[in-house]
Amino acid sequence: MIRRPPRSTPLYSSAASDVYKRQVYDIPFTSVSSFVLLMSSLTMVLAHNALENEDQEKTRVWLLATAMLGSVFLAGQIYEFTEFYHKGFELSTNIFSSTFYVLTGFHGLHVFIGVVFLIGLWIIGQRQKGLSLDSGFNLEFIALYWHFVDIVWIVLFTVVYLI
Repeated sequence: MIRRPPRSTPLYSSAASDVYKRQVYDIPFTSVSSFVLLMSSLTMVLAHNALENEDQEKTRVWLLATAMLGSVFLAGQIYEFTEFYHKGFELSTNIFSSTFYVLTGFHGLHVFIGVVFLIGLWIIGQRQKGLSLDSGFNLEFIALYWHFVDIVWIVLFTVVYLI
């Protein structure tokens, strides 16, 4: 019979100390960071809506707001990784820490790519005096990408942090 270890099982054991999951994670901080990322989906919807209404200025404002919120999320992730490292929760600590850093780091990479796309779209909108839903670097494609990245984070946050 396979038994699940108790929740208080250490993430790793060393002669010096035991680091427990609840001692490493800062759920309130990560929740706020998650909220920021989810709000970026709202600003992305507002950018898409502004473009559909042919309001180029608002489109650029909401694109930049989305990129900024994505950047705030990334800054929070970098801060969190730094804190974890100082608490002894490193990439090579154990299989859990390795999995944690790979999953959340890979997601962070995709958020960074999305921020680059958003800034690129904003620059194109500035240079061409507007964007179009019909041609070029398409805002609709970037919006779908951004929403997918947000949905993936909801799953990751739930599975990695809360369960």
